[in-house]
Amino acid sequence: MELQDTVADGDNPISMRQLLEAGVHFGHNTGRWNPKMARYIFGARNGIHIIDLQHTVGLFKRAFQYAIDVCARGEKILFVGTKKQAADVIREAAERAGQYHVTQRWLGGTLTNFKTIKGRLDRIREIEKWFEDGSIELRPKKEQHAIRREYEKLMKAVGGIKDMSKLPGALFVIDPNKEHIAVAEARKLEIPVIAVTDTNCDPDLIDFIIPGNDDAIRSIRLFADRIADACLVGSRLAKERAAGRAQQGREPEEQVITIVSGGDGPQIEIAQGGSQLEPEASATPDQE
Repeated sequence: MELQDTVADGDNPISMRQLLEAGVHFGHNTGRWNPKMARYIFGARNGIHIIDLQHTVGLFKRAFQYAIDVCARGEKILFVGTKKQAADVIREAAERAGQYHVTQRWLGGTLTNFKTIKGRLDRIREIEKWFEDGSIELRPKKEQHAIRREYEKLMKAVGGIKDMSKLPGALFVIDPNKEHIAVAEARKLEIPVIAVTDTNCDPDLIDFIIPGNDDAIRSIRLFADRIADACLVGSRLAKERAAGRAQQGREPEEQVITIVSGGDGPQIEIAQGGSQLEPEASATPDQE
């Protein structure tokens, strides 16, 4: 029987206060909106749509739990954010949680033509092996230089997915309008998409919508750090389950996850065995 981890009723992994402080409620100019987002809009002020954070709180809880479930199955999430203000934040959050990331230009076919992309990833590993065993030094200087340049170029393009041996279990996207190619590829392959979706986006393209400001650094950091926390929880559960099966030869009992608010982020309490996981402290959102 597949385990079903459920977030217990109670505190949310993200608070209304955190959302307000990060400016999550500020949408786009009222002239730049998608009518399909109307249900998530509270109103308008000074020509700017204001996002209804009551929706954001509830929908983020759902997205957070799904991220846990994906990683608890032993799969990984691909973080995608190529706009300037998102790139560094997304990379840091993904690496902290041991997930994949794309923060430069999305290469068409990254998902739908993964066999070809995998060839580039294999090439990265081949070159890294030459670096590690020192065999790169046995080549002519000119060839060494060419190989190093090739490596730098490959790392810039696909370094964030160099360890991705199979398709991810889900995508976490900042601004699905900007990342429309990534979203389209995921939909074609039926890979679920979690996305921070501003007032100008189409929510129908997203499986787990998080209504919110997808331009402000503080907003992006808040959501990226919390999804990274969820990945850490899921990875921990995957390891516990594997250990339980190895030791007992059977599936571990159902576990109930309780999320308790904390100053540096949510604490995750797992009922079975009284264990508790406190994800690495999420960075306090920077001022823009």
